[in-house]
Amino acid sequence: MGTRLTSFSKLLITLLILAAIFFAGRYLLNNTKLGQDLKNQAEANKGTSGVNTNKMDRDPNTLRVQLVTWGGFAPGLYFNEGAAANTQSRFYKDYGFKVDFKIENDLINAMNGWIAGEYDALVLTADAFPMYTAPDDLNAMDPRAFLMTDWSRGADAVIVKRGINSANDLKGKRVAVAVPSPAQTLLNNTLEAAGLNYNDVTVVATTDNLKAAQLFRTDDVDAAVVWAPDDQLATADVAGSKILLTTKEQSHTLGGIMFASESTIQQKKDMFNGLYEGWMKAVAELNNNESNRNKAAKYLAEANGLSIEDAKGMMDNVYLAGQGDNVNFFGLNSAYKGQKGQDLYEKMGRKFKELDIIPKIPPAWRSVIYTGAITAAESHLTGPQYAAEKTKEFAAPTKNEKTSEAIATKAVSITFPTGRFDLDENAKTIIDLQFADIAKTYANAKIRIEGNTDNVGSKQSNMALSQKRARSVADYLKRQYNMPENRFVIIGNGPDKPVPGCESNQTEDCKAKNRRTDFQIIHD
Repeated sequence: MGTRLTSFSKLLITLLILAAIFFAGRYLLNNTKLGQDLKNQAEANKGTSGVNTNKMDRDPNTLRVQLVTWGGFAPGLYFNEGAAANTQSRFYKDYGFKVDFKIENDLINAMNGWIAGEYDALVLTADAFPMYTAPDDLNAMDPRAFLMTDWSRGADAVIVKRGINSANDLKGKRVAVAVPSPAQTLLNNTLEAAGLNYNDVTVVATTDNLKAAQLFRTDDVDAAVVWAPDDQLATADVAGSKILLTTKEQSHTLGGIMFASESTIQQKKDMFNGLYEGWMKAVAELNNNESNRNKAAKYLAEANGLSIEDAKGMMDNVYLAGQGDNVNFFGLNSAYKGQKGQDLYEKMGRKFKELDIIPKIPPAWRSVIYTGAITAAESHLTGPQYAAEKTKEFAAPTKNEKTSEAIATKAVSITFPTGRFDLDENAKTIIDLQFADIAKTYANAKIRIEGNTDNVGSKQSNMALSQKRARSVADYLKRQYNMPENRFVIIGNGPDKPVPGCESNQTEDCKAKNRRTDFQIIHD
């Protein structure tokens, strides 16, 4: 019968084996021709593979651009004829330089690579850009956003478990969220539409959205911010759960950008201008030709190790931003009243500082952008294919939309003189500060405006008055922010929907609470 080895014996034998391998290997390398050949080959290959390539060894005529696995980057891969630098690329044929796109989904690795000079440009979202511009060590790199790539349109979602039917129901709940990440922005804007703030929920922090989806399948959280297709997969796995909203409704929250250091842009200005212009041409070609989209999906699939169908699905969940969209996003069109990069950047800069994610309020938007590429391309990119996205056209309000479940409800106290329904300057300011931003963020969702009164006066007169007050609010949003008429569902409740606890209008304070306007985001 064999002797059973003790743990110590096993360890000793293992160490002896490793030692034998080590010394044999060292002898092989130092005392044989094969070993010398291997050493010579290793030395020859040193610095030629991976992202650790020394900056001085790189081709000065090649831009190296980091991407993540995301449908919004299909235009660049399409115009480049794939991810790798090559002479068939239209960047090379049309502008005389090469582009080497590298997929790096680890944003810490990407940041370190950028600092080390291994990447010329990185991708991010405008709301998360303060994480690069606020810290002194990163701000010293002079980051400049120069290109808007896309809007997320269904690729990000808030999923909830049974009993949570609107954003208002999230109060006090546990929500899995990747921290720090754009998922925080999606959650923050969801809560704001319900009159809540980030501190009204318990954030269960994860390292990425995939882990948030995994947590959702446990009893540890009530909701999660996830990516598609995990919104559908996770809710299918959890009985009674559902998708509360996606970036189809919250359509102007996550705007992708590309940025580089000021010094790199100035040193390679013609290349950056060409990268921008070629990308815009690609967007126009993809938006107007299905075969071009199929070609782009092929390159997107190859770069990310996906099926072509999955790549197409990724592209369908984003809106590709073209020249007109970049003009609007970077604040170069004074007539544009929609969501701008500055809005996203400054709002979340304040929020991230409040949450101690960044050390201070980030510098002004105008100081962290480069718009030279946009203006340089303006005379070359003309025609309707380069126009900005049009305001969504909504169908006329239906009877069902008057009572359909709201995604979120925010009560705003707008003071009207007794018996009046016209807005004074104070009322307009309240709308500007408390709801206009939400309306821009949810630009593809309908807005139900419900006027409410106390019980002073006849019910009939209060019903008519509340309807007129709700209408005056909608008319102001139309005039001031160019919102379409059919986006609004107008309701006059009169005294029939008092605030809980004030059903009898028993005090002056209760009467004041009941004289309110409810803004509700509803599905189109």
